[in-house]
Amino acid sequence: MPINGKKVAIVHDWMNGFRGGEQVLDALVEVFPDAEIFTLFYTPGALNRRIESRPIHVSFLNKIPGARRYYRYFLPFFPLAIERFDLSAFDLVISSSHCVAKGVIPAPGALHICYCHTPMRYAWDRYRDYFGKSKLEPLISIFMHYLRMWDVVSSQRVDHFITNSNYIRSRIDRFYRREATVIYPPLETSRFRPTAGDRGNYYLVVSAFAPYKRIDLAIRTCEKLNRKLFIIGTGQDEKSLKALAGDHTVFLGRLPHEELNDLLAGAKALLFPGEEDFGIAPVEAMAAGTPVIAYGKGGCLETVIPNATGLFFTEQSVESLENAILEFEGKKFSREACVAQAQRFGRERFQREVLQTIERLMTSAAADTPPPSLSPSPAN
Repeated sequence: MPINGKKVAIVHDWMNGFRGGEQVLDALVEVFPDAEIFTLFYTPGALNRRIESRPIHVSFLNKIPGARRYYRYFLPFFPLAIERFDLSAFDLVISSSHCVAKGVIPAPGALHICYCHTPMRYAWDRYRDYFGKSKLEPLISIFMHYLRMWDVVSSQRVDHFITNSNYIRSRIDRFYRREATVIYPPLETSRFRPTAGDRGNYYLVVSAFAPYKRIDLAIRTCEKLNRKLFIIGTGQDEKSLKALAGDHTVFLGRLPHEELNDLLAGAKALLFPGEEDFGIAPVEAMAAGTPVIAYGKGGCLETVIPNATGLFFTEQSVESLENAILEFEGKKFSREACVAQAQRFGRERFQREVLQTIERLMTSAAADTPPPSLSPSPAN
């Protein structure tokens, strides 16, 4: 069944910046240029022209003063806000969800496909990372109990899940008891380029400053080893991370793309100490010809090739990362191998696989038959 003539809605949790999830959103908007977008929060100017030129519907939460900046504090109202969107006019609903977007209520007979970046981290296996030290933890735990129940119930509103890695496919099975097709997220590899000549004398972190990113581990290790560390990004942990930094750590904030590319291409390696669902930064580093030293768990196991495009360390400890850095400095890594690996995660490949998958699902739904077997993208 062709998608032409079908009215398409794309639902995205919130649109306050342009990160990995918004790269997926941008690629979807290009595939479905007539789609309308629904989101809890939207900051005009925070995304690109292609996204912002579409009709954008925001929730009632977006109208509350200060909500776009402090949106995390409105988490208890997210399920209500997402369910209030009127999608009765749409034949195809595509949710891009790491929080509540998949909980929209589609019209009867509409097909709802969710590109699930992850089941809610803070509601499930990373709850302690986010809330364990809070004075409000007893109250938060009561709400999280409700949120986990809502999360499971609302997962049944999805006709088919697509996800970004085999790692997250296993989490969807564990928490939702649902199958998912793996389609790796898109990267515009042409935006990154390696440079000739010797590398710089620094390591690099590119990340939002959230607790589970474990940027503290990179800082402690580089300070111990007297290695220069450049950190690109901002976020909630900025004050505490800067308090850890010594003479060898430099915070650069947010940078324009050209400066980011130059720093990626010139680094000894990207340090990736957190456990990520997929992790776009290692792929960007490899696209710039730079190897990766990553914690050996999560989505990076499907992107980084050991001893070819990087190394893994096995524990989130200074000693384990220190040993990996010292081992790394005794090896040589090819720029060409890194770039070739990054090419496997291109934008056109993502768009082609998503469109083919949706067309198969729509054809099956129209025939009222079970969907055909969908094989996941191959891992390394």
